[in-house]
Amino acid sequence: MQVMTKPITLAPAFIAEVKKEIKPHWGELGWVTYKRTYARWLPDAQRTENWDETVKRVVEGNINLDPRLHTANPDPKVVETLQKEARNLFKLIYGLAGTPSGRNLWISGTDYQKRNGDALNNCWFIAIRPQPYGQSHIVPEDYPASQPAVSMPYSFMFDELMKGGGVGFSVTKDNIAKLPPVATKLELTVVIGRNSASYADSLKMGAVDRDEWEKAHAGEQADHCALPDTREGWVLANAKVIDHHFAATNPSGQTKLVLDITNIRPKGARIHGFGGTASGPMPLIEMLLDINKLLNARVGQHLTAVDATDIGNLIGKTVVAGNVRRSAEMSLGSADDDDFITMKQDQKQLYHHRWASNNSVAINTQFDAYSPIAHAIAKNGEPGIVNLELSRRFGRIADGENVENDPDVEGTNPCGEISLANGEPCNLFEVFPVVAVEQGWKLKQAFTLAARFAKRVTFSHYDWQVSRDIIKKNRRIGVSMSGIQDWFLNDFGRRVVSGFESVVDPQTGKMVQKPIYDPEIKQAVDGLYHTVVDADQAYSDALGCEPSRKHTTVKPSGTVAKLAGVSEGMHFHYAGYLIQRIRFQGNDPLLPALQACGYHIEPDVYTKGTMVVEFPIRAAHADDPAFASAGTVSIAEQIATQAFLQTYWSDNAVSCTVTFQPKEADQIAGLLSQYRHVIKSTSMLPYVGAGFKQAPKEPIDVKTYKQKCAAIHGSVAAVFAVQNADHDQKDLELVDQTDCAGGACPINKKCGGVYFEKSFTFISGLFRCDVCAGWVQQFWKCGQKQQQV
Repeated sequence: MQVMTKPITLAPAFIAEVKKEIKPHWGELGWVTYKRTYARWLPDAQRTENWDETVKRVVEGNINLDPRLHTANPDPKVVETLQKEARNLFKLIYGLAGTPSGRNLWISGTDYQKRNGDALNNCWFIAIRPQPYGQSHIVPEDYPASQPAVSMPYSFMFDELMKGGGVGFSVTKDNIAKLPPVATKLELTVVIGRNSASYADSLKMGAVDRDEWEKAHAGEQADHCALPDTREGWVLANAKVIDHHFAATNPSGQTKLVLDITNIRPKGARIHGFGGTASGPMPLIEMLLDINKLLNARVGQHLTAVDATDIGNLIGKTVVAGNVRRSAEMSLGSADDDDFITMKQDQKQLYHHRWASNNSVAINTQFDAYSPIAHAIAKNGEPGIVNLELSRRFGRIADGENVENDPDVEGTNPCGEISLANGEPCNLFEVFPVVAVEQGWKLKQAFTLAARFAKRVTFSHYDWQVSRDIIKKNRRIGVSMSGIQDWFLNDFGRRVVSGFESVVDPQTGKMVQKPIYDPEIKQAVDGLYHTVVDADQAYSDALGCEPSRKHTTVKPSGTVAKLAGVSEGMHFHYAGYLIQRIRFQGNDPLLPALQACGYHIEPDVYTKGTMVVEFPIRAAHADDPAFASAGTVSIAEQIATQAFLQTYWSDNAVSCTVTFQPKEADQIAGLLSQYRHVIKSTSMLPYVGAGFKQAPKEPIDVKTYKQKCAAIHGSVAAVFAVQNADHDQKDLELVDQTDCAGGACPINKKCGGVYFEKSFTFISGLFRCDVCAGWVQQFWKCGQKQQQV
C-alpha cells in the first residue's frame, strides 16, 4: 500500500467546536472505565489521553485506511467526502452514540497499528490442522513456507493473542484426523546467561545455566536458537518445539533442541508498542516445557482433541501471565467427542491450564442429543453450542437458506457473534440506538457510518497470508447494536416478545411455545439491516472491492457498553438498581478523585494492595412496568429475543449468554431443540445475585440507590484533572476488566491467580473466586497463572 503524502486530519478548531456542542453520553461508570482502559499514554505530555484525543486518534487512524487515499494523486472529491465523513464519525463516537470495538479504541491511529494491522480486530478463528505459513511475517527457517506444519495454527494463535485479540480454534474430529502422528521424542533444554535480570527466577521455572550447560555438553549435536526479545521470537520458539516432533518439519529426526532466553527483557520492563509491562521469560519457559512434555507423551500416536486443546490452553495461560490487556480462547470440538466434553472434569489439569478457554461443541440442525448437554450446562455453564450448518447456509434466518451463503465457515470468535472461516477475524462497530436518537442522529446515518468504518478495517495490512486471503475474499464486517433492551423500551415502550402461542413442532411432534414478536420493532430492525447492507454495497462499488459476505451482528459488549451506560448487547440489565464494584490498584491516581467525590472505597477483602470502589447504578427505565432484568426475565423470553435478532437483524450471529434460574434448568434441552433452526450459537449461565462480600454486582432497592447517590458529588473527571495537574501515571495494571458481558468470554487477570481448590466456592452452578470475588462459569476464568501453595 502506497504511503499517503497528506493524510486526513481533524482540525483543533473543529474539535473545540464539537466539544461545545456535544456532551458525551457517559454512563455512571463511563468516564472511569474509559480512563483506565482506553486512554493511551502520551509521552510528550506525560499524561494519558483525554476522550477527544482518543476519538481523534481513532477516527484519523480509520479514515486513512481508505485505499483511494493511497495513490499518488487522490481525487480531491474523494478527499473532501472522506474529510466530511471523518468529522461525522468524530461527532458520533465523541457523543457515544456509537463506538468501534475496544481493539480500535486502544490501537487505531497508533504507530503499532501501522506495523500490525491485525491489532485492530478483536478476535480470530483458526483450525487446528497442518497449514503452511505462506507469505506471513512469521515463518520458521527450517523448511519451506509452503510446507504444511502442525505448528502453524498455534503460531497464529500465539501471535494474535499477544496482540490482544481473542482466538477461537477448532479441534473437531475432521481437523484432528489431519494431524500426523508424533514422530520424535525431543530433549528440550532452555538456557539462560547469568547476566540476565531474570536469571534466578528462570532457573526456578526449569531453565539451566548457559555456561554450565555448554561446558557439560560440548560437542553434542543439537539445534541451538538464541531467542530475540520480540513477540515473534516467543512464537518461533514454540514453533520450533512443536516442529521438532513431526517428520515433515524435522526430516533429519533431530532429537535435541536448546533455546537461549538470555535476551528476553525482564519482568516489569515496559512494552513500548502495544503497551503494558513485560512478564519476563518465566511464563514462556513453563509453556515450552509443558508442551514438549505433552508431545513427548504422544510419540507414535496421534494427538486427540483434548491434546490439541491443551496446547492452545497452555499458550493462552502464557499470554495472560504475559500481561496482555485482554485475551480469550474458545475451543470448538465435536458434539460426540465425550473426552473433549468432559476434559474439564480432570481437576488437576483444570487448575493448571484448562481454565484458559471456553469450550463449545459444533452441531447441525439434525442434532437431537440435547439432554446430556443441557445437564452439563445446568451444572457448570458449559459447553456452548455452535451450529455450523446454519452459519454456512444462512445469513439472517428471515432471508432463507442459501447453500453458497458462507460456505467457508468453520467456527466462530470466542464470544460467538461472528461466524468465521479459517484465519478470519471479526471486525466490529456498534451503535447505541437510544443514545443516537437522543443526540439527534438519524439511525440510518449512524449505521451507515458504522458500516463504512468497519469496511475500511478490511484494508489494513494483515500479517498472516491465511488472513489476507480470506479477508480479501469475504470483506466480512460486523455492525452491532448495543443497549437493545433500552432502545426497545425507550422508542417503542415495550419488549420485543409480546407473548407466546402453543404450536406443534412439525419435526418432533412436540408442543412448543412459539414467540410472538412486536411488528413495529420487527419493521424497524429489518429496515436498519437493509441500511447496513445498502451502505456496504455502495461503498464496495466506490472502492472496487467485493461486497461484504456478511454485515451485521450483536456483540456482547461489556466494557464498551459501560462507556455509554447502556444495556450490554442484547442482554437485559443485571438488575434495575445495583451496586457495581470495581477493583483498582492501590496506587491508581483515580482513587483520590473518586474519594473526593464521595464514592465509597474500601480495601479488597480478597487481595492485598487492591481497593474496591462502589458505583450505584440505575438501569434505564428501571421503574418502567415493562422493564425486566436478568434476574426476572424468563429463559424462554431471552432465547426468543436472541432468535428474533438472528431472524431479522444479524446475518452473522448473535452473542448471548442466557441466564436461568435453578427452576428453569429443565427447560434448557427443550429450548435448544426448539430453536435448532434459528440460533447459530448460544451459551447459558445460572443467574446469581449477591450473597458474599464485595460482589462485583449487588442488586439493591431504590431507597438504597438514592442513599448511595446522595453521598456522591462533583465530577470525577474535573477533580482528577485538578488533583493531577493533568499529569497521571502510565503502565498501571488494570484489574477487573472485561470486553464482554457477563464474564462469559475473556480470560481476565482479575486476581493474583491463585489456582488451588480452596480459593473457589461452588454455589448454584457457578464458581466464585475467593481471591477476586468474580462469579464465573468455571473458576479458571479469573486468574493469571498457577502458584504453588
